[in-house]
Amino acid sequence: MTPPLSLLFSVLIVVTMTQLVTFVVSQPQVPCYFIFGDALVDNGNNNALPTVSKANYQPYGIDFTQGVTGRFTNGRTIADIIGQLLGFDNFIPPFANVSNQEISTGVNYGSAGAGIRDETGRQLGDRFTFNRQILNHATIIARLSLLQRNKTFTQEYLTKCIYVSIIWKR
Repeated sequence: MTPPLSLLFSVLIVVTMTQLVTFVVSQPQVPCYFIFGDALVDNGNNNALPTVSKANYQPYGIDFTQGVTGRFTNGRTIADIIGQLLGFDNFIPPFANVSNQEISTGVNYGSAGAGIRDETGRQLGDRFTFNRQILNHATIIARLSLLQRNKTFTQEYLTKCIYVSIIWKR
């Protein structure tokens, strides 16, 4: 059975608009982007952890421009795609090795095996639980505040950022 023409047209419009956003936007639409979650968004936070939940080897990353990074995909994660659609030139770095120069555009706290409850994924080894991701964000806010040397400015800056949490239901 062939899908209705209106459905195909709608899909074509969405794809076209998605591509236009990437080409038209010269500056990111928001100043920063913070990502919380599990393997769906993990971009290398688990690489140095004692866990079986790692993706820092092939075939992971075989279609990704940066190669093997710790993403649980052969290419970009949904968080990467959202970041590109928001107009960010670079992928948001993982918390595990983010530099002071990078934190002003955002941080990815995602960790494979994480869940809403601290017990989730314990059998797989270490991971940044959702609660730990929140504490890691507090650490980044403190670093950002020190760098900007103005707590009020930092608080106002953070209200303009996008926060995303993606955790697969288990």
